[in-house]
Amino acid sequence: MPADYFTSEVSEEQLRHERAKARELRQSPWWKRRLAAGRCHYCGAAVPPRELTMDHVVPLIRGGRSTKGNLVPACKACNASKQSRLAFEWEPAAAPEGRKP
Repeated sequence: MPADYFTSEVSEEQLRHERAKARELRQSPWWKRRLAAGRCHYCGAAVPPRELTMDHVVPLIRGGRSTKGNLVPACKACNASKQSRLAFEWEPAAAPEGRKP
């Protein structure tokens, strides 16, 4: 597959709209239940819920949306290292010392 197969043109207006939807979902009971499990979706590390971040499986810049099916809890290390890549383009960070996957 060509490197740009999973890219799409995303306008600044679309990005603003999707980020606003993500902010709303971050306050929802659905997201709070996702955080309560205390696990990173990618590396499986046990993480205090307040330290989990919201990650778009398909990044917004790659055409992803802020929907329940595209949002997962991720530890800060995984979210930062994944950047705008898709899961198959990236390897999760190792679970930090003291945190078991």
